[in-house]
Amino acid sequence: MSLWRFRVQGTPDGDDTAMEHLARTRSERGELALSRRPSGDLELRVNGVFVMDTADVTTERMLAAAALRTCADPAAVLVGGLGLGFTLAEVLADPRVERCVVVEIEPDVVTWMRDGTVAHGPELLADARVEVLVADVADVLMAASAEFDLVLLDVDNGPGYLVHERNRELYEQPALTRLCRALRPGGVLAVWSSAPAPELHEALSATFAAVQVSALPVRLQDRDEEYVLYSART
Repeated sequence: MSLWRFRVQGTPDGDDTAMEHLARTRSERGELALSRRPSGDLELRVNGVFVMDTADVTTERMLAAAALRTCADPAAVLVGGLGLGFTLAEVLADPRVERCVVVEIEPDVVTWMRDGTVAHGPELLADARVEVLVADVADVLMAASAEFDLVLLDVDNGPGYLVHERNRELYEQPALTRLCRALRPGGVLAVWSSAPAPELHEALSATFAAVQVSALPVRLQDRDEEYVLYSART
Protein backbone atom coordinates (compact mmCIF):
# COMPACT_ATOMS: atom_id res chain seq x y z
CA MET A 1 0.00 0.00 0.00
CA SER A 2 1.33 3.38 -0.93
CA LEU A 3 1.10 6.55 1.11
CA TRP A 4 1.46 8.69 -2.00
CA ARG A 5 -1.74 7.29 -3.44
CA PHE A 6 -3.78 8.82 -0.68
CA ARG A 7 -2.08 12.17 -1.23
CA VAL A 8 -2.72 12.14 -4.98
CA GLN A 9 -6.16 10.64 -5.17
CA GLY A 10 -7.72 12.04 -2.01
CA THR A 11 -11.18 10.88 -1.08
CA PRO A 12 -13.16 10.57 -4.30
CA ASP A 13 -16.66 11.38 -3.16
CA GLY A 14 -16.04 12.55 0.40
CA ASP A 15 -19.46 11.41 1.64
CA ASP A 16 -19.01 8.75 4.30
CA THR A 17 -22.77 8.51 4.89
CA ALA A 18 -23.23 7.06 1.40
CA MET A 19 -20.70 4.29 2.03
CA GLU A 20 -21.53 0.71 2.94
CA HIS A 21 -19.02 -0.35 5.58
CA LEU A 22 -18.00 -3.94 4.86
CA ALA A 23 -15.30 -4.58 7.45
CA ARG A 24 -13.34 -2.76 10.10
CA THR A 25 -10.44 -3.91 12.25
CA ARG A 26 -7.57 -2.59 14.33
CA SER A 27 -3.97 -3.74 14.45
CA GLU A 28 -0.90 -2.38 16.21
CA ARG A 29 -0.46 -0.06 13.22
CA GLY A 30 -3.96 1.43 13.51
CA GLU A 31 -7.47 1.02 12.10
CA LEU A 32 -8.26 -0.51 8.71
CA ALA A 33 -11.68 -0.05 7.11
CA LEU A 34 -13.07 -1.52 3.91
CA SER A 35 -16.16 0.12 2.40
CA ARG A 36 -18.27 -0.01 -0.76
CA ARG A 37 -19.26 3.18 -2.54
CA PRO A 38 -22.66 3.63 -4.20
CA SER A 39 -20.86 3.01 -7.52
CA GLY A 40 -19.91 -0.47 -6.30
CA ASP A 41 -16.20 0.32 -6.07
CA LEU A 42 -14.38 -0.74 -2.93
CA GLU A 43 -12.31 1.66 -0.87
CA LEU A 44 -9.65 0.86 1.73
CA ARG A 45 -8.71 3.33 4.46
CA VAL A 46 -6.03 3.24 7.14
CA ASN A 47 -6.63 5.38 10.23
CA GLY A 48 -9.43 7.16 8.38
CA VAL A 49 -7.21 8.11 5.44
CA PHE A 50 -7.94 6.94 1.89
CA VAL A 51 -5.37 4.38 0.72
CA MET A 52 -6.65 2.70 -2.44
CA ASP A 53 -9.77 1.68 -4.29
CA THR A 54 -10.94 -0.52 -7.14
CA ALA A 55 -11.95 2.43 -9.33
CA ASP A 56 -8.42 3.29 -10.52
CA VAL A 57 -5.76 0.58 -10.34
CA THR A 58 -3.40 2.13 -12.88
CA THR A 59 -0.37 2.46 -10.63
CA GLU A 60 -0.69 -1.01 -9.10
CA ARG A 61 -0.76 -2.66 -12.53
CA MET A 62 1.91 -0.38 -13.98
CA LEU A 63 4.32 -1.26 -11.17
CA ALA A 64 4.13 -4.95 -12.00
CA ALA A 65 4.16 -4.53 -15.78
CA ALA A 66 7.18 -2.22 -15.72
CA ALA A 67 9.09 -4.41 -13.26
CA LEU A 68 8.40 -7.59 -15.25
CA ARG A 69 9.88 -5.95 -18.34
CA THR A 70 13.20 -5.55 -16.53
CA CYS A 71 13.55 -9.27 -15.76
CA ALA A 72 14.38 -11.78 -18.47
CA ASP A 73 13.06 -14.81 -16.58
CA PRO A 74 10.79 -13.93 -13.61
CA ALA A 75 10.02 -17.51 -12.64
CA ALA A 76 9.98 -16.73 -8.91
CA VAL A 77 8.58 -13.35 -7.81
CA LEU A 78 8.05 -11.72 -4.44
CA VAL A 79 5.51 -8.92 -4.10
CA GLY A 80 5.77 -6.72 -1.02
CA GLY A 81 2.20 -5.71 -0.13
CA LEU A 82 -1.09 -7.42 -1.11
CA GLY A 83 -3.48 -4.49 -0.86
CA LEU A 84 -6.52 -5.23 -3.01
CA GLY A 85 -4.53 -7.58 -5.22
CA PHE A 86 -4.03 -5.69 -8.47
CA THR A 87 -0.22 -5.79 -8.48
CA LEU A 88 -0.44 -9.53 -7.84
CA ALA A 89 -3.00 -9.95 -10.65
CA GLU A 90 -0.66 -8.28 -13.12
CA VAL A 91 2.22 -10.51 -12.04
CA LEU A 92 0.09 -13.64 -12.51
CA ALA A 93 -0.92 -12.49 -15.99
CA ASP A 94 2.69 -13.07 -17.08
CA PRO A 95 3.02 -16.72 -18.21
CA ARG A 96 6.71 -16.75 -17.28
CA VAL A 97 5.84 -16.54 -13.57
CA GLU A 98 5.85 -19.97 -11.93
CA ARG A 99 5.74 -18.88 -8.28
CA CYS A 100 4.65 -15.68 -6.56
CA VAL A 101 5.11 -15.02 -2.85
CA VAL A 102 3.00 -12.14 -1.54
CA VAL A 103 3.93 -10.62 1.81
CA GLU A 104 1.24 -8.61 3.62
CA ILE A 105 1.70 -7.29 7.14
CA GLU A 106 -2.01 -6.86 7.93
CA PRO A 107 -3.68 -10.26 8.50
CA ASP A 108 -7.20 -8.90 8.05
CA VAL A 109 -6.39 -7.64 4.55
CA VAL A 110 -5.51 -11.23 3.66
CA THR A 111 -8.71 -12.50 5.33
CA TRP A 112 -10.90 -10.06 3.37
CA MET A 113 -9.30 -11.24 0.13
CA ARG A 114 -9.66 -14.92 1.02
CA ASP A 115 -13.23 -14.93 2.36
CA GLY A 116 -14.82 -13.00 -0.51
CA THR A 117 -15.31 -9.70 1.28
CA VAL A 118 -13.26 -8.50 -1.69
CA ALA A 119 -15.12 -10.37 -4.43
CA HIS A 120 -12.18 -10.99 -6.74
CA GLY A 121 -9.94 -12.10 -3.87
CA PRO A 122 -10.68 -15.84 -3.52
CA GLU A 123 -10.06 -16.65 -7.18
CA LEU A 124 -6.88 -14.59 -7.24
CA LEU A 125 -5.40 -16.21 -4.12
CA ALA A 126 -6.51 -19.68 -5.26
CA ASP A 127 -3.98 -19.56 -8.10
CA ALA A 128 -1.63 -22.49 -7.48
CA ARG A 129 1.39 -20.25 -8.03
CA VAL A 130 0.52 -17.96 -5.12
CA GLU A 131 1.86 -18.22 -1.58
CA VAL A 132 0.68 -15.58 0.92
CA LEU A 133 2.79 -14.77 3.97
CA VAL A 134 1.44 -12.59 6.79
CA ALA A 135 4.66 -10.93 7.88
CA ASP A 136 6.88 -7.89 7.59
CA VAL A 137 8.43 -7.99 4.13
CA ALA A 138 11.80 -6.93 5.57
CA ASP A 139 11.89 -10.04 7.77
CA VAL A 140 11.01 -12.33 4.85
CA LEU A 141 13.61 -10.83 2.55
CA MET A 142 16.36 -10.89 5.16
CA ALA A 143 15.73 -14.61 5.73
CA ALA A 144 15.71 -15.57 2.02
CA SER A 145 18.79 -16.76 0.15
CA ALA A 146 19.04 -16.75 -3.67
CA GLU A 147 15.31 -17.50 -3.85
CA PHE A 148 13.75 -14.91 -6.18
CA ASP A 149 14.24 -13.64 -9.71
CA LEU A 150 12.22 -10.47 -9.09
CA VAL A 151 11.26 -8.58 -5.94
CA LEU A 152 8.65 -5.80 -6.19
CA LEU A 153 8.54 -3.42 -3.24
CA ASP A 154 5.27 -1.51 -3.01
CA VAL A 155 4.92 -1.37 0.76
CA ASP A 156 5.55 2.39 0.58
CA ASN A 157 6.03 4.63 -2.40
CA GLY A 158 9.73 5.05 -2.05
CA PRO A 159 11.80 6.32 0.86
CA GLY A 160 10.18 9.77 0.81
CA TYR A 161 6.65 8.52 1.53
CA LEU A 162 6.68 5.83 4.21
CA VAL A 163 3.55 4.10 5.46
CA HIS A 164 5.42 3.03 8.60
CA GLU A 165 8.59 4.71 9.87
CA ARG A 166 10.29 1.37 10.50
CA ASN A 167 10.31 0.77 6.72
CA ARG A 168 12.99 3.44 6.30
CA GLU A 169 15.80 0.95 6.71
CA LEU A 170 14.55 -1.05 3.70
CA TYR A 171 15.93 1.67 1.44
CA GLU A 172 19.32 2.04 3.14
CA GLN A 173 22.51 0.26 2.14
CA PRO A 174 22.85 -2.25 5.04
CA ALA A 175 19.36 -3.65 4.42
CA LEU A 176 19.77 -3.52 0.65
CA THR A 177 22.98 -5.55 0.94
CA ARG A 178 21.12 -8.26 2.85
CA LEU A 179 18.13 -8.00 0.50
CA CYS A 180 20.44 -8.56 -2.48
CA ARG A 181 21.13 -12.04 -1.12
CA ALA A 182 17.44 -12.93 -1.55
CA LEU A 183 17.86 -12.64 -5.32
CA ARG A 184 19.23 -15.24 -7.69
CA PRO A 185 22.15 -14.29 -9.97
CA GLY A 186 20.81 -11.75 -12.46
CA GLY A 187 17.75 -11.13 -10.28
CA VAL A 188 16.07 -7.73 -10.06
CA LEU A 189 14.82 -5.59 -7.19
CA ALA A 190 12.15 -3.12 -8.33
CA VAL A 191 11.26 -0.16 -6.10
CA TRP A 192 8.30 2.05 -6.99
CA SER A 193 8.70 5.70 -5.94
CA SER A 194 6.44 8.70 -6.27
CA ALA A 195 9.41 10.99 -6.90
CA PRO A 196 13.14 10.82 -7.65
CA ALA A 197 15.08 9.46 -4.68
CA PRO A 198 18.79 10.26 -5.13
CA GLU A 199 19.83 8.66 -1.83
CA LEU A 200 18.10 5.42 -2.79
CA HIS A 201 19.81 5.50 -6.19
CA GLU A 202 23.17 5.94 -4.49
CA ALA A 203 22.54 3.08 -2.05
CA LEU A 204 21.38 0.76 -4.83
CA SER A 205 24.41 1.63 -6.99
CA ALA A 206 26.73 0.78 -4.11
CA THR A 207 25.06 -2.61 -3.62
CA PHE A 208 23.94 -3.97 -6.99
CA ALA A 209 25.78 -4.61 -10.25
CA ALA A 210 23.55 -2.29 -12.29
CA VAL A 211 20.75 0.19 -11.59
CA GLN A 212 18.18 1.45 -14.10
CA VAL A 213 15.93 4.45 -13.45
CA SER A 214 12.71 4.68 -15.47
CA ALA A 215 10.30 7.63 -15.40
CA LEU A 216 6.72 6.44 -15.79
CA PRO A 217 3.98 8.99 -16.51
CA VAL A 218 0.57 8.27 -14.99
CA ARG A 219 -2.71 10.14 -14.97
CA LEU A 220 -4.68 10.10 -11.71
CA GLN A 221 -7.97 11.93 -11.29
CA ASP A 222 -7.28 14.16 -14.30
CA ARG A 223 -3.80 15.03 -13.04
CA ASP A 224 -0.55 14.13 -14.77
CA GLU A 225 2.02 12.62 -12.40
CA GLU A 226 5.42 11.05 -13.01
CA TYR A 227 6.45 8.05 -10.96
CA VAL A 228 9.90 6.50 -10.89
CA LEU A 229 10.85 2.81 -11.04
CA TYR A 230 14.28 1.87 -9.70
CA SER A 231 15.42 -1.49 -11.06
CA ALA A 232 18.57 -2.94 -9.48
CA ARG A 233 20.18 -6.09 -10.89
CA THR A 234 22.50 -8.47 -9.05
